[in-house]
Amino acid sequence: MTELLNLPDVVVESSLQEGSVLILSVSKKVKSAVCPHCGKKSEHLHQNQKYLVKDLPMGDKEVILNLNRRRFKCKTCRKTFSEHLDFVGTKKGFTHRYAENIVKQVISSDVSNVAKNNGLSDEEVNSMIEEVAQKLLPIDLSNLRRLGIDEISLVKGQGKFIVVLVDIDTGKLIGLVKERKQIVIENFMKTWGEEVLDKIEEVSIDMTGNYKSLVDKVCSNAVVTVDRFHVTKVIHQELNQARIDEKKTALELNVESREKVFDSLKGNKFTLLKAESELTDKQKDKLDKIREASPLLGTMHSLKEEFRNIFDNSEDLGEGILGLLDWLKKAEPYYQKSVKTITRWFGEIIGYFERRTTNGVVEGINNKLKLIKRSGFGFRNFRNFEIRALLSWHYDINLAR
Repeated sequence: MTELLNLPDVVVESSLQEGSVLILSVSKKVKSAVCPHCGKKSEHLHQNQKYLVKDLPMGDKEVILNLNRRRFKCKTCRKTFSEHLDFVGTKKGFTHRYAENIVKQVISSDVSNVAKNNGLSDEEVNSMIEEVAQKLLPIDLSNLRRLGIDEISLVKGQGKFIVVLVDIDTGKLIGLVKERKQIVIENFMKTWGEEVLDKIEEVSIDMTGNYKSLVDKVCSNAVVTVDRFHVTKVIHQELNQARIDEKKTALELNVESREKVFDSLKGNKFTLLKAESELTDKQKDKLDKIREASPLLGTMHSLKEEFRNIFDNSEDLGEGILGLLDWLKKAEPYYQKSVKTITRWFGEIIGYFERRTTNGVVEGINNKLKLIKRSGFGFRNFRNFEIRALLSWHYDINLAR
């Protein structure tokens, strides 16, 4: 049984089976322990202390360890102490490897289901998650050079946003901030230490001025780049609004013309917004009908495609700047809001042509965070959500035994 248990330096003294539960009485092989007070080895047994802890199952049998954590008395400093057991935490009712296995299940599922399937309470599962997380936190940020900042809504419809911090180079979540107030984000980032913050070379953000001033204040050596996809989103919003306005304008037309416009625009939002090169033949036919029914939308669509091509095909900073300046001039009559926004953020936007940094990885992380949020059926507190999220990117489930 000692070999089957496979815990280093642990011996099984006896076993007892009660139904589907296997109870193993275990203790350390060595007859001595090192005093934590003076560092001297002691063999003077003072007291046996036995308690039960859960361990990994053996086949279809639940395994409970009747563990003897012995107390020794040091002859050097005359103090008593409990021996150190490296496979179970102090005052914990489970082994480290059992907790790791439970966390592995949680990452692929959710706390409530894992608790139910393993005969545990939600509180017990959260305790195991917290223990495993302590081994991973704080996250090593010594190689952080490019930071992505974005936000998601934690509680839908209530205006409660959390800030998402991502290492763009590794594609991993590195932090969550429970509020988007600048002082809260600033204080969180300062916990990384000046050495980490000074090494950050670039920060990719959306067009929220709050983050720009934050970066200038906290990351003094970093340049700010506005993510191209957030800029594209602004253009898409204005194009879609034009589609909606065209439908409203069509109400003033005669019946035949009105129906023609309505038929071409109804349900074709994504046909307009999707990259033309990625459209199916059927969608391309729909696009032709939109152009025929609304020359305005046809022109705006062409400008939208031209904008995308500038970012896709510009080979250097100079070509990108000239292309964008030319586009702004042509687009101003059609994309007045977008042109004003791009002009205001021009310096940060053109940084893309030099460094090719995007927040695409951040968007992917945001989508996964939303899945975690849904699978958790609502987190009772931010800390639980934060740990659950960080484990999803930083805990290697293949290491769980």
